[in-house]
Amino acid sequence: MTTMDWSGKTVLVTGAGGFIASHLVETLVRQGASVRAFVRYNSRNDPGLLAQLEPQTLAAVEIIAGDLRDLPALQQAAKGVDFIFHLGALIAIPYSYLHPAEVVETNVLGTLNVLLAARELGTARVIHTSTSEVYGTALRVPIDESHPLQGQSPYSASKIGADKLAESFHCSYGLPVVTVRPFNTYGPRQSARAVIPTIISQALTRGELHLGNLETRRDFTFVSDTVSGFLCAAEANGVEGQTFNLGTGSEVTVGELVLMVGRILGRELPVVQENARLRPEKSEVMRLLSDNRKAKAQLGWQPAVDLEEGLTQTVEWIRRNLHLYRPYEYQR
Repeated sequence: MTTMDWSGKTVLVTGAGGFIASHLVETLVRQGASVRAFVRYNSRNDPGLLAQLEPQTLAAVEIIAGDLRDLPALQQAAKGVDFIFHLGALIAIPYSYLHPAEVVETNVLGTLNVLLAARELGTARVIHTSTSEVYGTALRVPIDESHPLQGQSPYSASKIGADKLAESFHCSYGLPVVTVRPFNTYGPRQSARAVIPTIISQALTRGELHLGNLETRRDFTFVSDTVSGFLCAAEANGVEGQTFNLGTGSEVTVGELVLMVGRILGRELPVVQENARLRPEKSEVMRLLSDNRKAKAQLGWQPAVDLEEGLTQTVEWIRRNLHLYRPYEYQR
């Protein structure tokens, strides 16, 4: 449960044009924070998913374009902020197979620059974003924060490096950083590089679904619950230097997701498995199931949206925004 009065607080959100970050920005503005949104520069002046915010909400956001690999840009953006929520990253696993150098530079060097800026400027707290992918295929379940880290893709390896940098800055410099580790966040605005929007957008437009591995098991967390976890990590006392799983503690296979979406839509969803959508065998993470007891105990965080409710909300949002999807293409 979040309790802080955010009015009067100034925050920087990196990767603010992304899926989770856009919801975080929206929530912070509604709670009275002064929000700076750091987005990756492009010549179209495109703020990413921030464009989906209500006009009055977006008008309250200070948008700063730059690149995480540019330390002076981050130093300027972080001046005078109380909190940094670091969500900026390249996150697509298939893309990391194709362009590992870019992924490592953005995720590792970018995180280093955030930490350097926060140390120099005396930021009150950095909330660093990890991912459940750093655990790799579960060696034991449920997965607690002491589970070994396994770099089964260039993306997960880059996030392990970023997590360890955050840990090192706390140990070496006393930087007040808290790491949150979301488990498969989903919900409105998510792109079809993720499995749930892929299933739903195809189900709304195609006679059959084209997917990859149907046996992988995941712990899906609705985006509002993940955002709540970020806020709890910013507000809780005495948790600097620690890592917290943000997951529901329940799991389903991709095949079971297909059945659930089919029930919501009232139709059967035939599936064709495509080899192009399969990860390399040793890279595939077969099972991710969170142990969220630490976040519950120390952050006071509790997921509130069950999977069926979250899927229903996501189906309705995608139905209204199908123009944003290309269901006949494989999005890496």
